[in-house]
Amino acid sequence: MNKIDFTFSDLIAGYVTQFDKTKDTFSLKTSDNREFLVQLAPTAFGELVRNLGEAYRDATAQMREMLVPGRFVFAYGIFYPDGENGDCAFAANHLVFLGRSENEYLFETQNWWIKQVRQLADFYLEAEFGDGEIDYSEYRTNLTIAGDKQKSGRQETDTISRLVYGFASAYLLTGEDRFLEAAEKGTKYLREHMRFRDESEGICYWYHAVDIKADGSEQKIFASEFGDDYDAIPCYEQIYALAGPTQTYRITGDRLIKDDIKATVNLFHRFFKDKSEKGGYYSHIDPITLSPYSESLGRNRAKKNWNSVGDHAPAYLINLWLATGEPEYADFLEYTFDTIAAHFPDYDASPFVQEKFNDDWSKDYHTVQQNRAIVGHNLKIAWNLTRMHSLNAKETYKNFAEKIGHVIPGVGCDRQRGGWYDMEERVLAPGQKFYRLVWHDRKAWWQQEQGILAYYIMAGVYQDPDFIRFAREGAAFYNAWFLDTESGGVYFNVLANGQPYALGTERGKGSHSMAGYHSFELCYLAAIYINLLINQEPMDFYFKPMPGGFPDNILRVQPDILPPGSIRIGEVWLNGHKYTNFDPEALTIELPTDRNEMKFRVRIVPAGVDFDADLIEVSDGVAKIDLAGSLEPSMLKYFKEELEKAHGVKGVILYMQNLKSISDEALRYLAFYKQKAGSDFSIAVLGAEGSVKAAIEQSELNEEISLLAQ
Repeated sequence: MNKIDFTFSDLIAGYVTQFDKTKDTFSLKTSDNREFLVQLAPTAFGELVRNLGEAYRDATAQMREMLVPGRFVFAYGIFYPDGENGDCAFAANHLVFLGRSENEYLFETQNWWIKQVRQLADFYLEAEFGDGEIDYSEYRTNLTIAGDKQKSGRQETDTISRLVYGFASAYLLTGEDRFLEAAEKGTKYLREHMRFRDESEGICYWYHAVDIKADGSEQKIFASEFGDDYDAIPCYEQIYALAGPTQTYRITGDRLIKDDIKATVNLFHRFFKDKSEKGGYYSHIDPITLSPYSESLGRNRAKKNWNSVGDHAPAYLINLWLATGEPEYADFLEYTFDTIAAHFPDYDASPFVQEKFNDDWSKDYHTVQQNRAIVGHNLKIAWNLTRMHSLNAKETYKNFAEKIGHVIPGVGCDRQRGGWYDMEERVLAPGQKFYRLVWHDRKAWWQQEQGILAYYIMAGVYQDPDFIRFAREGAAFYNAWFLDTESGGVYFNVLANGQPYALGTERGKGSHSMAGYHSFELCYLAAIYINLLINQEPMDFYFKPMPGGFPDNILRVQPDILPPGSIRIGEVWLNGHKYTNFDPEALTIELPTDRNEMKFRVRIVPAGVDFDADLIEVSDGVAKIDLAGSLEPSMLKYFKEELEKAHGVKGVILYMQNLKSISDEALRYLAFYKQKAGSDFSIAVLGAEGSVKAAIEQSELNEEISLLAQ
């Protein structure tokens, strides 16, 4: 029974093992080492993966030459059950390549995720505010697949906060002022419209939503009206109300934001925390009594789960510690992760963590989730344990994270097509080999984020080669199939084979479940770990602190909790000019007290990198580039990138007063660059001394280059 004797389309993701030109076939080995023979259909076409905002890049003419051993590729086609010995022949109609060469992954280039976050921010700015002023009274939670607002007047607190997080993260990576404006205005709107401050208790909590009526008046929605949380105050909604404001606080140091954060943390400690020896945080409290034990909570009475215990860390708490360095937040983080490490592992019963609990930490199966696993929560635990391990190294954190990293691909990853599944049964029934998928085999965008970050973060910190492979496979699936290159943004869900799923509540780009958070968080953290730890490349970050904002007048610029000593500040610019009052190892900047407006650009470099190139400005057709450190052959690409930014100029001035050495390869590159630029192109060097000046003179490039005294 159930014999496959019909055609069907599907996707194979894998590594090329050989190509047969005579038969126009190639072999493809999947992530779990199963091999397929792929026939190129007569109408087959190929393309390179493209980022948001990029045009289609055809590779059809070159695709056969690109099918070399070791290259990872997606082959979408049709299975025909008429092969020999009952095998299914597979004819590929569409190939997606991840880079120009077999070892290149375009999504690991220095600016891929930064470009993507810029496109995402532009999409949501246009969707919510159009071409006019950024006015959050016009914000709506629900957006169509094209980014159009739906008729509902609902504004959910968490979706605004998550979008604010996205705008703030986009500013940190790009320095685009309009993104910070959107983050600051959104934070202010939350404070003025969604906050309930209880001065008598020293706490504040956040409304679930506000409904904007036809006459412009507001209807406050206090308790949640969403699914399993109905008529309660769920902990995770209060947690995510802080996500956007906290990320904005990192940039500005706005004391009003800090006050709201502190008052909400007080809410968690006073009313959600189990102060008994059992510990942890309750998932829900009653909206009137603020008690987790109220009978009105029904099946949510005195319960604990991943969201109430673990979501503090990624949503706001790690960013709060990064912004302040205050020990109380490090202690809160340690308490959180000790709780997770103590109660969530359940490997005697299941390859998935246990994430729903009763008051005494016994397993809770009396929820909608029952005895089921959310794959993304397993992955999210892994990458957040790893971040915490970099702050407070404990073997329990590392071992648990690595356990998830090695176990979860075999049960929660689609090793045939790529990508991560959604919800699965936690245990196998008798006779089963595959863990059953609960609702469907579709893949959600946020689950992909968890997989990509889990493996890039663990690869960067633990240096496990399996982890970098899983990271690349996950990032390949996401960038090949989730990016909506026509309308912008990312799809909520795709089918198992990568094709977009656009029905019901999964059709839109904005909903109770989807806002500007997971896709932005992915861009922000992927850029950090790929550049600074995996590829050892520098990154720029932007801050705009308010005068007198940060209480100690210290701006903390560590982009995330990275391993101690792995990064440092390379250079700092204040309002476009070099600024030197910083501690490179502590990753702090002492703020001036005589400025009304400050915009910092901070270059963070891996500890092992000793070279920096920066395009200072282009004026009157001449580019000015500052060079510092040692321009060795491995650093030449950074110099090239800065010269390429100045495309179309008639000359360049190279500031070399801080350059310690220059390689012969760099000098040959300068000679070739000058040759291609033409006889009228001028190159001047300012401030070259010692061995650098001698190397230029010995190359006789001083006949082509003007050496200027400082």
